[in-house]
Amino acid sequence: MIGDAFGELLGEVWAAGAVAGRVEEVVERDDGLISRGDAARYLSGPESWPACETAVLARAHGRILDIGCGAGRHLAALRERGADASGIDPSPGAVAVCRARGLAAEVGDLDRLPPGPYDTLLLLGGNLALLGSPADAARRLAALAAVAAPGALLLGSNIDPHHTGDPRHTGYHDRNVRHGRPAGQLRLRVRHGETVTEWTDYWLAGVSELEKVAAASPWRLESVDGHPFYAAVLTRASA
Repeated sequence: MIGDAFGELLGEVWAAGAVAGRVEEVVERDDGLISRGDAARYLSGPESWPACETAVLARAHGRILDIGCGAGRHLAALRERGADASGIDPSPGAVAVCRARGLAAEVGDLDRLPPGPYDTLLLLGGNLALLGSPADAARRLAALAAVAAPGALLLGSNIDPHHTGDPRHTGYHDRNVRHGRPAGQLRLRVRHGETVTEWTDYWLAGVSELEKVAAASPWRLESVDGHPFYAAVLTRASA
């Protein structure tokens, strides 16, 4: 049954007290590969995040929008320092968990952005992959720029797909290239119980690929830290 599997998953994690090892996340790739992980990570604190993400989040300032906020782990960290931060997520269940935690969130995504201007936009937790594809990235970066203040920061993270020797992934990458797609193009859905989400496109982009799409947008790649999981800082060009 198609539904809000991700939101149901987060609701179960929240109800279980966000204790590690209690709730399993199941992600299916369109070639049949199944990945499993501890869903408690969606409510984890900065002490368990990659160092590169913790470092770039320190750059967040002013009015902040967290895109794909999930259960609100980045929003909660920003609240601790008194930041003016809110989030959007396409999952109503995720938004409900954020609100249960006292965090400001509403349903939305990169194609349904709330009005700006924002001084900082977040695509952390690997959410630069939500740009979807090179073609979608151009449109979505333009939409982000439209709600960004001049000089605003876009802080995001992703994983470089070109540095793996795992045949489960290299074979998938090769298939993508044969079909004219970027190697790191993914099509995924989340399973929880009998519920599955709709299939969603993600784009694992190498740094050079990110730099290329940014150069054709109102954003400029300022810095990158980490490898193969990396965090990036992009700056909105002044009007």
